[in-house]
Amino acid sequence: MLVSGLVSVSLFFFAATGVSGFSVTSSNTDVQVKENGGIDLKCTYSADFGSSPRVEWKFKDLKGSQSYVVFDGKPTAPYASRVTLYGSNLRFSKVTRADNGVYYCEVSGSTTPFGEVEVKLTVLVPPSPPLCRVPTSVTTGGVSLLSCHDVDGSPPPQYNWYKDGVLLPAEPSKISGFQNATYLLNAANGNLEFPAVTKVDSGQYFCEAFNSAGPPQRCAAISMEVRDLNIGGIVAGVIVALLLVIVLALGIWFADKKGYLPTNQSPAWSTSKHHCMVVVMMKMGNSNRSHHSWFSLQ
Repeated sequence: MLVSGLVSVSLFFFAATGVSGFSVTSSNTDVQVKENGGIDLKCTYSADFGSSPRVEWKFKDLKGSQSYVVFDGKPTAPYASRVTLYGSNLRFSKVTRADNGVYYCEVSGSTTPFGEVEVKLTVLVPPSPPLCRVPTSVTTGGVSLLSCHDVDGSPPPQYNWYKDGVLLPAEPSKISGFQNATYLLNAANGNLEFPAVTKVDSGQYFCEAFNSAGPPQRCAAISMEVRDLNIGGIVAGVIVALLLVIVLALGIWFADKKGYLPTNQSPAWSTSKHHCMVVVMMKMGNSNRSHHSWFSLQ
């Protein structure tokens, strides 16, 4: 009676807590390896799955696309030349940066539930010299955005910005000598933004990309010059434009006054023809009035 009660209590406990004897684990769920190196992704499972359960490996890349690495006990075609399955473990003879992502080891028996474990693989690739974009001329008070990006580094690089060879702190308000700085620096995406640039922001800027895979890389320095708005130049430009309009209007008026511009009258040959026709017709109708002027009909 007592044993039966303990069994019932145990079953109730496992049902309530969701604990199951079927488990799939890995000794290392966050693996890092240099590009072109080899690596093993480990997967172990409990005896509850039986002596020969079905083991499959799936892969989800950094963009979210999923595919099989091992299916029905064999590596799929894209991996056949560099992947082997030994036991339930996955062995890469050579990895590339395209192998970055999460791998899923799935284990199931013919009559047992399915279990899985995730293993994250990071392929270490040093950064390349980043692509930097720096505006060369900016108006005082305007917004200025400097950008920096490297497409090769893995894990994704972080970014530093330098002005005239001096490292710009990510939080300038906390650093002596930078409390008055108004820039915003995003070390994750490489953007350096000035919401309202001033003359003191002029200088030589360059960016540095770095990660744990290799030495940092820098782009060439680019000069950014902050200039005041040229009010005098704008006013002078408006005056010159107005003078040109006035001169053009006077030229048109003078040409019209001298008769140099064409009128809206019909061509001369057409007018003469009409006039002659009227005179001839009137002469035929009444020869006594042929001397009258009919120019008013033109």
